[in-house]
Amino acid sequence: MKENENQNNPTNTQLTTNSGQKKQGYYSRRRYYKYRRPYKATEKISFKKISIIVPLFDEEDSLRPLVNEINKALLNKGIQYEILFIDDGSKDNSLKIIKELNTQNKKYRYFSFQKNYGKSAALQIGFSNATGDAIITMDADLQDDPAEIMNLLKKLDEGYDLVSGWKKKRQDPVIKKISSRFFNYITRIMTGIKIHDFNCGLKVYRKDVVKNIKVYGELHRYVPVLAKWQGYKISEIVVKHHPRRYGKTKFGISRFFKGFIDLITVLFATRYIKRPMHFFGFLGAFAFLIGLVVNGYLTYQWIIGIPLSNRPMLFLGMLLIIVGVQLFSIGLLGEILVHNTMDEKEYLIKDKG
Repeated sequence: MKENENQNNPTNTQLTTNSGQKKQGYYSRRRYYKYRRPYKATEKISFKKISIIVPLFDEEDSLRPLVNEINKALLNKGIQYEILFIDDGSKDNSLKIIKELNTQNKKYRYFSFQKNYGKSAALQIGFSNATGDAIITMDADLQDDPAEIMNLLKKLDEGYDLVSGWKKKRQDPVIKKISSRFFNYITRIMTGIKIHDFNCGLKVYRKDVVKNIKVYGELHRYVPVLAKWQGYKISEIVVKHHPRRYGKTKFGISRFFKGFIDLITVLFATRYIKRPMHFFGFLGAFAFLIGLVVNGYLTYQWIIGIPLSNRPMLFLGMLLIIVGVQLFSIGLLGEILVHNTMDEKEYLIKDKG
């Protein structure tokens, strides 16, 4: 009975170390964020319970302050919540800390990977085990402000299925800002989705969304694209972004190039995975047609007496014809595979009578 009261009333909980020394609890007045934008809503949201998914890798110094700030943000809001920590193979004391948090209060749940699998895998595990009506994702480095949770939920309650944060004023190194803007600009053009920050870790989803999308590899950057392809309604709001206080950024130049490779993967998966002939067939037919025109022109020249013994264009035309046939054949084989694996369960039914 006491444990249930402790879970529902966060002010009853106070963090302690193994030696019994008190740490900063929910009454802590220490400010981890400056110039934060508070939630100013006059009406309650419709969600009864929310799940907060926090993927982490070597963030031992941030975890306790993050829990304190989340509890402050949701204090007296009348919402039940759980926090799911997904430890992506941390090598520091992150796992030890989240185990202590779980011991103190069972609403702090955790899953720990044997090795580092990446953020997408961590999010997928969180999505699979979340029990809330709405699911929040946020990073563990204290750059995402928990005070924005209520603002995101309010926007979601306007009828959207996914609301993404927009770090309009990023507190990151210059190279990361520039690469992120370029990345988001290209993604907007190629996907046609008009949001500014696809890779913002601070997002909120309705439960149906996370149960019907699969995130793997490095596709966590494109969750809005995957959701939009499934027919869900998405939006975004500007959120506060703070400088990193502890640890070091996981950003590397290799992630920039991987992002564009993943973008091509997402575009194919969302637009052509069920109709591969439209992709490979078009490319194959186009290459075949160009090759046919080139060789037709060379054939005409040969007929009128122009020798073709030293014409590289002849080999180009032959190559285009061969590649065109191959691409067309790949598309045809893909269509056969899709036809044989189609299942009614792949179609999401929004409502029925």
